Amino acid sequence: MSKTSFQRMKDLPSAHHLGTGTPMCAGCGGLEAIHEIYDILGDNTVFVNAAGCMTLLTIYPFTPFQGSWLYTAMASAPAGAQGVRDALDMLRHRGRIEAADDLEVVVLTGDGSANGMGLSATSGAIDRHLDFLYLCYDNEGYGNTGQQYSAATPHAARTATSKGPRGYPGYKKDLFAIWAAHKPPYVATVVGSDPLDLARKIEKAKSLKGPRMIIALSPCPTGWDYDPKETVAIGRLAVKTGIWPLKEYHDGRVVHTKIPHPRLRVEEYLERQGRFRHLFKPRGNKKLLKEIQARVDRYWMGVEEKEDG
Repeated sequence: MSKTSFQRMKDLPSAHHLGTGTPMCAGCGGLEAIHEIYDILGDNTVFVNAAGCMTLLTIYPFTPFQGSWLYTAMASAPAGAQGVRDALDMLRHRGRIEAADDLEVVVLTGDGSANGMGLSATSGAIDRHLDFLYLCYDNEGYGNTGQQYSAATPHAARTATSKGPRGYPGYKKDLFAIWAAHKPPYVATVVGSDPLDLARKIEKAKSLKGPRMIIALSPCPTGWDYDPKETVAIGRLAVKTGIWPLKEYHDGRVVHTKIPHPRLRVEEYLERQGRFRHLFKPRGNKKLLKEIQARVDRYWMGVEEKEDG
């Protein structure tokens, strides 16, 4: 990680830009991450919000954002960001606004939009080298409509639409790799329960121009079925078990910003969530647990081999 203003927890902002009293679920991991990210970006930010959980932040005519907010359809946020960025550039060119009044354009979407119906628009925006920050709060399902599975749902998780004895039969799409394949200036994964890592990455993203992409793991008490007070603990376990690698893509290289050592067993993360209860009760599904552990082990073995090479 390059030089940063955030060396210790006391270096994090003490002033918060997102208002309190929102109608979001208690313990929302997505809201946790957005609070922290907005604190780093500051008020000179316009959020282009695709339909999803975070749409609930706004109750017309009010929003908790001290800056600007724009709502779009689920697949249209990158196109909306293009219009906002073009308008701001035209205003600056005509002398209607000063550089100090310019806004950071931030697309805000859930994993359903980012991995699925909004992916083609995002790909086009990256190809056009649109100067924007794309933030995906990844709660691994369509949380706003009852936690149906999405392309980000992990293998074996139970959702409203994958209720069989083995849970979701598919595998989580590697959105980080898809975005990095476009060779944008920056891609990173974060989690709100590691605020220093998150702050450093947002600081770096803010210093760059062009398309910059952030994927925030967003533990979801209602969709993942756990007590809301456990959100921070579950986020930390996702990192400590290696299930959620903290990493960044920059200058053509992928660097892991935190390597869990020693790495905890995946069971320590999975057993805290009701969506994986069927792997432990009434009888433990050792075969599935072993499969999940093996996939995580293979990932980190590949990381170690690249670093040794």
